[in-house]
Amino acid sequence: MKQGIHPTYYPEAQIICACGNTWKTGSTRKTIRTDVCFKCHPFYTGEQRIVDAEGQVDRFYKKLQARQQYVEDRAARDASRTSPERPVADLNLGARPTEALSKVGITKVGQILEKLAGGEAGILSIEGFGRKSLADVKKRLRQLGYDLPEAADEIVV
Repeated sequence: MKQGIHPTYYPEAQIICACGNTWKTGSTRKTIRTDVCFKCHPFYTGEQRIVDAEGQVDRFYKKLQARQQYVEDRAARDASRTSPERPVADLNLGARPTEALSKVGITKVGQILEKLAGGEAGILSIEGFGRKSLADVKKRLRQLGYDLPEAADEIVV
């Protein structure tokens, strides 16, 4: 063994755990401090607890909560997207069909869906609202995710 290059060896080095347990062993350091030992580690005690010295569990729970919040926000956004209380103006149908609907008191998408439930004839009877406007309304409602009534699929000539 070369002289002067090796650290000092302490045969009676003291190890101190965070739980208060101490014991002696050989080491190159006089005192060693540790977070867990054989007296307090869950593997040896059988106790169900999480040993988290670096905050990994907390970070995981924060990510999990952020994901849940994202899913809830997305569900709320999708629900508001297909809300029957949505204004007709949001459908971007154009000035003439929107005015024709507002003249007869139809200002919400839910009211259009109610008219369509009675068949196409009910909505085509509105003055200034023709087949092209009807096709545009149906197309736009489907794009936004609305379920059209079965009566709206009937073609009346």
